[in-house]
Formats: sequence, structure tokens, C-alpha cells
Amino acid sequence: MNASKPAIWVPGDWNALFGFGTNILLNMLVLTGLLRFVLKMPDSLVFGRILPACGLMLFMSTMYYAWLAYQLARTTGRNDVTALPSGTSVPHMFVVVFVIMLPITLRTGDPIKGWEAGLTWVFVQSFVLMIGGFIGPWIRKVTPRAALLGTLAGVSIAFISMRPALEMFMTPLIGLICFAIIMVSWLGSVRYFGGIPAGLVAIAVGMVIAWGSTVLGLNYGGMSLDKLAGSFSNFGFSVPIPAVGHVFAGFEFLGIILVTAIPFGIYDLVEAIDNVESAAAAGDSFPTTRVLTADGIISLIGCLMGNPFILAVYIGQPGWKAIGGRIGYSAATGIAVILLAWFGIISVMMALIPVVAIAPILLYIGMLIGSQAFLETPRSHAPAIILGLVPHVAAWGKLQIDGALGAAGTNVAAVGLDKLGQVGVLYHGLQVIGGGAILGGLVLTSIAVFVIDRSFSRAGVFALVGAAFTFFGFMHGEAIGFAQSPVVALAYLGVAAVLFGCAKYATTAPPSVEAHTHNPVGQAAG
Repeated sequence: MNASKPAIWVPGDWNALFGFGTNILLNMLVLTGLLRFVLKMPDSLVFGRILPACGLMLFMSTMYYAWLAYQLARTTGRNDVTALPSGTSVPHMFVVVFVIMLPITLRTGDPIKGWEAGLTWVFVQSFVLMIGGFIGPWIRKVTPRAALLGTLAGVSIAFISMRPALEMFMTPLIGLICFAIIMVSWLGSVRYFGGIPAGLVAIAVGMVIAWGSTVLGLNYGGMSLDKLAGSFSNFGFSVPIPAVGHVFAGFEFLGIILVTAIPFGIYDLVEAIDNVESAAAAGDSFPTTRVLTADGIISLIGCLMGNPFILAVYIGQPGWKAIGGRIGYSAATGIAVILLAWFGIISVMMALIPVVAIAPILLYIGMLIGSQAFLETPRSHAPAIILGLVPHVAAWGKLQIDGALGAAGTNVAAVGLDKLGQVGVLYHGLQVIGGGAILGGLVLTSIAVFVIDRSFSRAGVFALVGAAFTFFGFMHGEAIGFAQSPVVALAYLGVAAVLFGCAKYATTAPPSVEAHTHNPVGQAAG
């Protein structure tokens, strides 16, 4: 192969295309369901404006990251460079719907107002990303790899892996069988007849089981001929139409929007840095500044065309790399997505494919990324990584409790923290440690890593950073402001004092000696 002209497509791109493509498809199906069934938006808005704009954004991002991978391959002379995956941010998808768009829609009685607020939310976040692009490389340089990958593992376990795992076991005849099809191929290196990609086989088998049960009258998987027939009514050709006026109309809700847009913009910043670090650990080093600014610019274009969902570099580049994906899978996914979005095909896909047949792919990605935090960092940092998982687990637990109480027509305030505590539910603890989980996990893991490495001064600096972030509500809180969690911030200052005191006065053996003479985990277990 000519090193100056990398191959655009290799056989492994088929596997990555169907894996990554189905991931994108699943997310588009979910956001379409949120728009239609939660926000009650008219199909003319969903399929005529929002999805075409979202498709344009995804097309631009996947093409850009394919080009970036091509440039890296050409510069390095390598033929194994894998493009960064990107798409609509999954956590933000739910945040913008349930925290911004739904309350405003209910308050005004107008889904258009909710859509406009969502556009403004993305507008603000886009600028946070673009500004953050210039400080991203510095953050990546001073932050331990275990902290970057550890907090990423927390996201993958709590918010990527849990939901598909639950869905699989709720519909096990489809979910578990499709998961087995994925596992034996992507983990066990089994090739299917004719080299058919495992993702395609899994979807096909899931459809056969679901529709077979429908024919037999069992309706296992929620498929319906009536739904399928009705889905064709949304067929048509729709291109994005500028929505600049709607973006600025949403500024009337700016006070509500800023409470979440700025902290979640910072979340995007850190998450993108984490994912660039994850790709670097897998062998592909992409420029952090260009990644972050591209996410911001492309998200801005998307929202100006009517898309209320932010763009993000996805977790999972090492996973697509492991199954043979290189450059072409990203570009091919972009082409497929823009066709699905502009021709209204998403409507038919929603009625044709059981979502649970796609869920195993997300679980696989979560497994791979969670393990990477341990495989690509020193063994001694493993306890720090576990600490970094805790805020994400807490945030997930709080979300489940809030959802359950909401479904019962009540909330935590009505039930009372004391009553919850009596049955072992420490809700306030979940609230505090889970607030700003990305930054919380990053700071806690960094402190622990530097303590393990006996770099007490650096650990103290991160404790001071934690105090500042906490004081202004970026972590251990749910809103930006002044003195949001003052007691927790004061506690971080106390931690910093302890660490700086250790840096000046503590006597420790060199790490190389300690590593062979002391095993606190084994000692505790014994």
C-alpha cells in the first residue's frame, strides 16, 4: 500500500459500518420517539425540519472525522488509523428534552416554544465547546490518563451499558440471542457465512424473532403491521431550512437554559477530551483542539438549521478499531444517515426494527471502554479508577429514583429524605456525589492517582480545583451559582491542606520499593 495515499475502505469497515451505523440509528430512533411521544411535536416538524437538520449535522461530522483520520494515516504512513465516531450526545438528548424542552412546552402549551428553547440551549453549548477547544490540550496534558479513562468508564457503565442490558433481559429471546451473535464475532473472532457483519446478522435475527412472534399472535418485541403501514405516511424529501429566527426566539428562556447549558458544555468538553485520550491509548492521536472546535462549529450549524441536539465525539473508537474499522465506516455512516433523515425513512425503521435487537451493540461498546480504563493505565491506579466510577453510579441511581417517584405521581420532597433514609436510600448522598459526575469523577480520580504516585502537591492542586468547581456548582451540585455547595467545597479545601501537608512533611518510601513491599488491597482482604 502507498503510505502517502491511505485506503478509504477496507473489509473491516463493513463490521464497523453496521456496528456504528446501528448505534447512530438507535439514537435517532430514540430521539424521534422523544420528540413525537414525549414532547408531542407534530410529524411535520419532526420529519420535515428537525430530523433533516440532525441528519445534516451527523453527515458533516462523520465526513470531517473520516477526513481527519485520512490526514493522520497519510502523515504517519500507517494503514490502521480508525476515525473517531461521532453523533448526537446521548446524555444530552435526555437532558435537553426533559430539563429544557418539556417544561417549557408544558408551561407555554406550545411545542414550538420548547423546540426554540432547545435550539438556544445548543447555541450556548456550541460556544462553550469552541472556546474550550483552546484549553483542551492543556487539560489533557495535566490530567492523569487514569482520570480521563476512568470517568469515561463511569459514563460507559452507568449511561451506555445499563439501559441496553436491562432492555436485553426484559426481552431475552431477542436481546440475549442478539448479544450472543455480537459477542462470538467481535470478542470471539467468529466469522459468519459470506463475511456478513455481526451487527447485520444480529438485527436480522432480532427482526425474524420479533415479526415471527407477531405472525403467531404473541407480539413479542412490540412489532405491529398497523404501525408499519402508518409509518409510510412520513415518506418524502425534506431538506433543512434555516431556523435562525427560532434560535434567537428561544433567548426569552435564557435564564433557564444557562443553568444547564454551561455545565453540560463543560461536560462535553471533558467527555471529548476523554474520548480523544481513549483513541490515543488505542494508537491514534488526534488533535484535541480541532476535535473540540469542530464539535462546536458543526453543532452550531446544526442548531441554526433546526436541530436541538448537541454533537459529541462518541465513546468507542477502540471498539470499532478492534473489529477492523478504519476510515470509510465513518463517511459511509454519514451518507446513510442523511438519506434516512432527508427521505423520512426513520419513520419506517422505527416500525420495522425492534430496538432491543440493537441494544447489544451499545452494551459491547460499554464493556470495551470500561475495560480500557484498566488495561491502558498502570495497575497501581486501579483503585483510583474505581473511585472515579462512583459519581456516575450515584448519578444513575438518583435518576432511577427520580423516575420511579415521578411515575408514582410524587417526588423526593413529598416523600421526605428521612423516610427514604429509613429504607436505606441515601438520596441526598446520591444527589451530592452524583452532581456534575463527569468533573467529580475526573477530580477524585486525579487526586487518588497522584496520592498513589506520592505526588501530594499535584493531588493538592486538584483538590483546590475540586473546591472551586464545587463552590460554583460545576460538581456536587445541580446548578451554577455562587456558594452552591459551600460545605463540600470547604471539605475539599481541608483535603488540599492535608495533601500539601503531606507534600512538605510526610516521609515515604520510593514508589518502586512500595510497589513490591506493600499491598493495601491484599492486606485489607486478609
